[in-house]
Amino acid sequence: MSTRLAIHNRDEHIKALALAAAALFVLPHLPLGNYVLYPFMILTTWFHEMGHGLSAILVGFQFERLVLFPDGSGFAETYRPNDASGLSQALVSAGGPIMPAVVGSGLILSSAKPALWRPVLYLLGGAIALSTVLYVRSTLGWIILPAIAAGIFYIAARGTPWVERFALQFLGLTASLSMFQQWDYLLMERAVIGGQEILSDTGAIEESLFLPHWVWAIGIIALAAGMIGASLVYALSEKRFPRRWDAGFGGTR
Repeated sequence: MSTRLAIHNRDEHIKALALAAAALFVLPHLPLGNYVLYPFMILTTWFHEMGHGLSAILVGFQFERLVLFPDGSGFAETYRPNDASGLSQALVSAGGPIMPAVVGSGLILSSAKPALWRPVLYLLGGAIALSTVLYVRSTLGWIILPAIAAGIFYIAARGTPWVERFALQFLGLTASLSMFQQWDYLLMERAVIGGQEILSDTGAIEESLFLPHWVWAIGIIALAAGMIGASLVYALSEKRFPRRWDAGFGGTR
């Protein structure tokens, strides 16, 4: 890859990452912007719904299927035992909005360790591909998710080191910031998904435990913001960047 396309220092890297993050918020409001971000919109829904599904498995529920709709919404269908506690159900409901922040922060943190870049990208691509086979039950998901996984595999196999690092951080931000792009959903007690009105995630937590849904929404948003901020501060600190970017990041592979 030509060094003309490379990022050559820490300041350039941070600026590029900031522009990419801004694009996630700005492009949906511009003509054709949603088409540019459409694969990433589907990916953020995948992160969210897999959060519900994996949380269900962890508390002993059954994760049946994951469905993605063309408008970017989706749902994870889970079954709970008859004797399931309210806490277990609340954890499954919270897993949707919290899991993207956890995974996103993990991707950003992994970008601070060069030895992890390629393995983590392969792991993420593999997770997307495997989940498509095991859980995804919609034509849209069968088309978009394998394409995303293939792109991630390509970056891991052929990308220069600076591209691998940037990809990890961008994908981490995409996952983490998805919750903030849907903050209005968190603050709703009920929402319409797939043409049906259902309890929102925080509404389901309120029903299973106590306190108003908006209290849980504020707590989830604060927790996610803390995780994202801490991971970015760690990964973007000056001591975690190479002194010679041309040697470590800008050459060919």
